[in-house]
Amino acid sequence: MSDRRLTPANGYVAATHLMGQVDAETFSDGTPASIGQTVVDLCATAAGKRDRQLLLGASVIVYDRRDGWAFVQSKRDGYVGYVREAGLVDPIATTHRIATPATHAYATESFKAQDLLRLPFGAEVVVIDERHKFFETPHGFIPKKHLRPLGQVFSDPATVVQLFFGTPYLWGGNSTLGVDCSGLVQAGYHACGHMCPSDSDMQCDSFGVLLTDDALLQRGDLVFWKGHVAMMVDGETMIHANAHHMAVVYEGLAQATMRIKAQGDGDVLARRRVL
Repeated sequence: MSDRRLTPANGYVAATHLMGQVDAETFSDGTPASIGQTVVDLCATAAGKRDRQLLLGASVIVYDRRDGWAFVQSKRDGYVGYVREAGLVDPIATTHRIATPATHAYATESFKAQDLLRLPFGAEVVVIDERHKFFETPHGFIPKKHLRPLGQVFSDPATVVQLFFGTPYLWGGNSTLGVDCSGLVQAGYHACGHMCPSDSDMQCDSFGVLLTDDALLQRGDLVFWKGHVAMMVDGETMIHANAHHMAVVYEGLAQATMRIKAQGDGDVLARRRVL
């Protein structure tokens, strides 16, 4: 059975490449669009619960629009769901992404100017002009030190994840405004140029290589429990977004393993390393 999270088909419409594999009233190649709001929820159904989130500038393929909702697939990781139509704009050829935990877009090239928009790590924008200390974008002026060209990736996913320290836990969250365990891991690896799956079960099944039980853990390794994932910052300490602390925190692996088992979520399922 196909995974509905990765299958662009909803009964009304399906992607053309799925013809003969799924039932639908019509098939379509879809139309490209971009996310035009800071953060939008990607929902399992129209007006349903949040599965994941998409950030400003993210590219999607739109397969269906009705009743104010759009059925889309994220170009970055293939995740499928519904976003409010108001959150979509025509395709944008972004040039830079926010490379700090957050930043602001200002009305003029001055830190004393009115702030127009708060942007989280990973949001993408178009730079249209370069000033002394700011880049001009359609959203306002953003400090140059807070932006990084799309082609300039980070080298260490754990360093990226550590930028999220203290971020509040949010089920299905994907930003420094709120994040969950798999969203945190995905942010770290995407910023380093790896196409990381969205949810922890997908990451556990296919991301990186499986480690043996006796392998020594190192920075960047992933540890999985049922419905949960954490990233190691060294051989003994991990960082993760979790509902116990309701935040992104550091925790000793041994301590976390005992706590998670005691709360009824079992032993470690797998440990993986991304080469």
